[in-house]
Amino acid sequence: MLRVFQGEAASPPAREPELDAGLLARCAAGDPEAFRAFVERYQVVVFALMSRLTGRGPHLEDLAQETFVRAYRALPGFDGSGSARLSTWLLTIGTRVAIDVRRKSNRSKAYLLEVLQSAPPAGPATPEHLFARRELIGAIQRAAGELPEHQRVAFVLSEFHDFSLREIAEALGISEGTVKTRLFRARQKLACALAPYEEWP
Repeated sequence: MLRVFQGEAASPPAREPELDAGLLARCAAGDPEAFRAFVERYQVVVFALMSRLTGRGPHLEDLAQETFVRAYRALPGFDGSGSARLSTWLLTIGTRVAIDVRRKSNRSKAYLLEVLQSAPPAGPATPEHLFARRELIGAIQRAAGELPEHQRVAFVLSEFHDFSLREIAEALGISEGTVKTRLFRARQKLACALAPYEEWP
């Protein structure tokens, strides 16, 4: 089985070109070289999704591996001529893998904390700025940890992976109205938690 290697947990630019139709057809036909190209094209965004849904760690490679295994089995049924993006289809599979694992292990990680920590500090690195940043990170950690899983998943797909309301609804098997409610509540909770830090240095 083709081994997936962990990459940097950051998503590529939104709407990056998808795998070309010829290569996709070869993947669906079981061509191992084409599938290797498929994995190399999408492994970074899959790792980013898994990191944000389950937290960083050695388990990420197993989750990414399972995502690509499921995709390999399902590729013959993917309609490349339809409106669905291949990346969205793949991340939907990845979302379900992550949800399955979280339900089994009850893993709770503050993915927003990790995203913030991986970003370079904005503004001058004064003692006041660094202290305020630590305070903000702590607030994000607490707020993210308190988000119910169903709100966290919808938020990650929307904010970090450019899923539309319809795509999130399809990925999670819920209505668009329910997606809107979950996103609204997640953003509301995070906004309330971060309100005291709006003017940090």
